Amino acid sequence: KIKTENIANGVQKFPSAVRFFFLFRKICAILKTTFYLEWGIRMSERKEVYVLGHRNPDTDSICSAIAYADVKNKENDGNHYVAARAGQISSETSYVLQRFGMRQPTYVNNIGTRVRDMEIRKIPGINEGISMKKAWSMMAEMNAVTLPIVDANNVLDGIITINDIATSYMENQDSTMIAKAKTPYCNILETLEAKMLVGDPDAVFEHGNVVIAVANPDVMENYIEKDDMVITGNRYESQLSAIESGAGCILVCLGAEVSRSIQKLARDNNCAVLTTPLDTYTVAHRISQCMPVKAFMRTKDLVTFTPSDYTDAIKDTMQNTRIRDFPVIDKNGKYVGMISRRNLLGIRKRSVILVDHNERSQAVENIENAEILEIIDHHRIGSLETMAPVYFRNEPVGCTATIIYSIYKEKGFKVPPQIAGLLCSAILSDTLMFRSPTCTLLDRAAAEALSAIAGIDCQSFGIEMFTAGSNLKDKTPEEIFYQDYKKFEFGDVTFGVGQINSMSGSELDELERRLRPYLEKSCREHGLSMMFFMLTNIIEESTRLMCYGESADTLVEDAFGRAPKAGTIWLKGVVSRKKQLIPAFIDAISKEAGGGV
Repeated sequence: KIKTENIANGVQKFPSAVRFFFLFRKICAILKTTFYLEWGIRMSERKEVYVLGHRNPDTDSICSAIAYADVKNKENDGNHYVAARAGQISSETSYVLQRFGMRQPTYVNNIGTRVRDMEIRKIPGINEGISMKKAWSMMAEMNAVTLPIVDANNVLDGIITINDIATSYMENQDSTMIAKAKTPYCNILETLEAKMLVGDPDAVFEHGNVVIAVANPDVMENYIEKDDMVITGNRYESQLSAIESGAGCILVCLGAEVSRSIQKLARDNNCAVLTTPLDTYTVAHRISQCMPVKAFMRTKDLVTFTPSDYTDAIKDTMQNTRIRDFPVIDKNGKYVGMISRRNLLGIRKRSVILVDHNERSQAVENIENAEILEIIDHHRIGSLETMAPVYFRNEPVGCTATIIYSIYKEKGFKVPPQIAGLLCSAILSDTLMFRSPTCTLLDRAAAEALSAIAGIDCQSFGIEMFTAGSNLKDKTPEEIFYQDYKKFEFGDVTFGVGQINSMSGSELDELERRLRPYLEKSCREHGLSMMFFMLTNIIEESTRLMCYGESADTLVEDAFGRAPKAGTIWLKGVVSRKKQLIPAFIDAISKEAGGGV
């Protein structure tokens, strides 16, 4: 706020031009501060949205995610869009990213909410030495039912709950409990509002009973033992008797004066002397509250979570545990904050935009628990469902990257050269350098325009890219198999289809030999009906289809009119999984299910 009277007084001291200059500076400073405050608030409210392709992503999936995240960030709608991947990238995609100087997208294998997405309550950790009364007071101030107990390095040592404190108070009938708990005198001084006249405030009361001196001194001598803590009044005889009986501490109530002779005698006999303004009843009531929380805190079988834990994995644990609040610790065991069961109710789902797929079986794990904002794809409409209407753009083109390029043009955004290279690479990859039947005139036109921006030649660069992608000698059969793999579900039939593209027939011979044993293994591990793998020769525009499963040969024969031999069939002119293989399988399955003609 501007204090206008101060400005007015200061301005009168200068000529008009100078006054205007200084006033202008003050206004600019205020506007600048306001801008940064508003900017800071907006930044704190920005929502992070992942742009994700399918599991086992291909070049189109990765490149389209990067490009569409760029488009969304250019729109500047207040959210922050992050390109992500749901699996490991292939050799081909790795070559493309390196060729155009782009980093791999963030790895997100599970889009479910995590503990870090919850409202983590920043309840401060307490030292194990503080009194039960202080812990109770802190709980009341913070409206908390659980306090974390940490060491000097903020490492979690245990917890104490409001139930633990109540139980200790109600069940504590042992007069030696104050000593067993090794209660620091500083806790006694704080809880009883006391002063120490004799003794060390940093010492610990760890031996003896707690005794209230209400009898005559001659009777007291029979029940006061060495090291006891004696609660008494201003009676000189009682104080003297306690010291002579070997008491470790005398606690004088009602703020009564303690004579110098008693203080000297206590000092000579190593007896602490405390005085409190409280009456005897209040002191007796509060004395057990002086004990440190370490005597009652829970240290074993603690239920803790880390910021990276998924909420769906911890939900049952939280609901089946009687404790209401749970500590969150980092990977080093250091305390972060507390969460409770009610935090699960208000948790905000993670937001995601899907590119190059729209089937649940191909989406990142836990997609059903995410908030899907948009879907950009070029495949058939699949099984994915959303809780609310979303922006869904699906076009019959050969590559998602072609759609992304159209969006750049529609919004009037310039395509950066690096991203142009990625989008062109994706189109060349998905259309097999324009040889695939999925390729359209739009794909070809987009690739040519993008290649001009990126400064590459489609033909020569495509050969480089496929050559780099087919270098699989150092990869395991599993890595090769899942490099471009998708699972499909049609009614009761579930099967997987992988694909590798190569420009060398001899390389495909070697791949068939290496992948044959793994086909059976993969089918069994995933519990699928059938498993297929396409070994596609880009130059010859053909595919060797490897088959496994009880009905795999029958499905292939129904789809293509010929049965595989020794688990493999050569399909001339078939290079597209999306437009040639899967539609043929769907048609065959549909006819079988309906008893078709």
